[in-house]
Amino acid sequence: MLPRLRFSRWHQILFTSCALLLTLGCAGCAEQSNRLALPPAAGRPNADLAKERPASRACVGAYRARQLTGDFAGYASLQQFVDQMVRQHGFEEEYLLGLFSQARRKNWTLNYLAKSDQELKGPPSPGGWSRYRAKFLDERHIGAGVEFARRNRAALQRATRQYGVPEEYILGILAVETTFGGYVGKDRVLDALTTLGFDYSRRGDYFRGELENFLLMARSEGLDPATPVGSYAGAMGLGQFMPSSFLRWAVDFNGDGRRDLWNAEDAIGSVANYFSQHGWQPGHPVVTPLQANGPVSLEAGLKPQYTLAALQQAGLQPARPCSSDGPLRLVRLRYASYDQYLIGHPNFYTITRYNNSTYYAMTVHELALSIKRRL
Repeated sequence: MLPRLRFSRWHQILFTSCALLLTLGCAGCAEQSNRLALPPAAGRPNADLAKERPASRACVGAYRARQLTGDFAGYASLQQFVDQMVRQHGFEEEYLLGLFSQARRKNWTLNYLAKSDQELKGPPSPGGWSRYRAKFLDERHIGAGVEFARRNRAALQRATRQYGVPEEYILGILAVETTFGGYVGKDRVLDALTTLGFDYSRRGDYFRGELENFLLMARSEGLDPATPVGSYAGAMGLGQFMPSSFLRWAVDFNGDGRRDLWNAEDAIGSVANYFSQHGWQPGHPVVTPLQANGPVSLEAGLKPQYTLAALQQAGLQPARPCSSDGPLRLVRLRYASYDQYLIGHPNFYTITRYNNSTYYAMTVHELALSIKRRL
């Protein structure tokens, strides 16, 4: 979710190898985005939605302090945040002061982001798609997908019936994000969000909002907020949801009374619900290959929207009959010696709401098809 901005180990590897920016979309040598900037959802702010959820459980953890100590001692902004949580959400001040007194500042994360922020954003380079695709379209991801699908067939089929999302696309997301839980991150979510909320000025507002939602999530789900681990940006579980995405779209799919994104069934249902709520159209296509009659002058990407007639007038002909319903996107995949163009249908755009990148969405699509062929 994210993102929409939604981090897995494999995204971190891609960032290191391609020196990508922490922005949604393409950067450096491949078009890749991170999960720091999940696209804003329609409707009310996250905090407004969270406040409507009753505090059905007391806060977990024996945290008590009269003042902030530890790595964040003396942070006036954190004290103000604590005051806000007490005033708006009914938390106990001493509980939060005790909790944040044992939070740890993630200096590596701050150094990494400072370096990444200095990189210049550029268009996808030749061969960028080939390099990106190769990191995911391999036996490790596909084989793990087949095994996961066989172990969780009933939950996947139920998610497809309930939400209208084919099981292979749920599998595609879980493959890219964490290889089906093979690596969900190693940083405590509390440490990640506190560090980024109060020491990362460029996106501090965003991460303070995610920290607010994380504390509300932990209370409502009966979790000790110092326990969950995730990505270095606070994304959680098999599907790498940020806390705001958790509050909006996570579901208790196994019926045990809690939403647990580290649980396979809940992760399956939550990804399917995310797609459904972001406009997935059951039975409709995701992409259609195009044949280009000469140089392509139209802008590719997620922002420009086209009709089928406009694409055809520009010399782009569908390789097979396809639907013209809904706004269409022009997708460009950069191989080493040529570019491939495809129509991105509304379902393709729905995948990009999970991660705002055409390469990400195309990888999910190809993994989905590859895993389906093996089932």
